[in-house]
Amino acid sequence: MSIFSEIAMSKEAVFTLKIEPELREAFMAEAAAVHRPASQIVREFMRDYVDQQQKAREYDDWFRAEVEAGLKEADDPNTVWHSHEEVKANMERQRQSFLARIRAGE
Repeated sequence: MSIFSEIAMSKEAVFTLKIEPELREAFMAEAAAVHRPASQIVREFMRDYVDQQQKAREYDDWFRAEVEAGLKEADDPNTVWHSHEEVKANMERQRQSFLARIRAGE
C-alpha cells in the first residue's frame, strides 16, 4: 500500500488515505481524463456516502417506529382482526365492482 496524496478537505483539514498503488494510478488517470481534481471527486464521494448513510439511518428509524406502532396496535385488545379469507373476499368484491364500472363506461 502507498499513501494517497494528501487531499485538502478545506483550508483547515487534510485527509490522508492509504490505498494500493494501482488503484491510486487508475483513479488519478480517470480524474485527469475528465479534467477534474482528484480531491474534488473524493469530496463528492464522501458527501454522497454521508448522504446515503443519513438516509439509511432515517429510513431505519422510520421502519422501526412503524413496526413498533404495528406491534402496539396488534397488542391492543380493541383492535379488530379480519381473516385472510374475509380480506380476500372483500378485495374480490371491489375488483368485480371496478370491472363492472369499466364495462359501464364510468
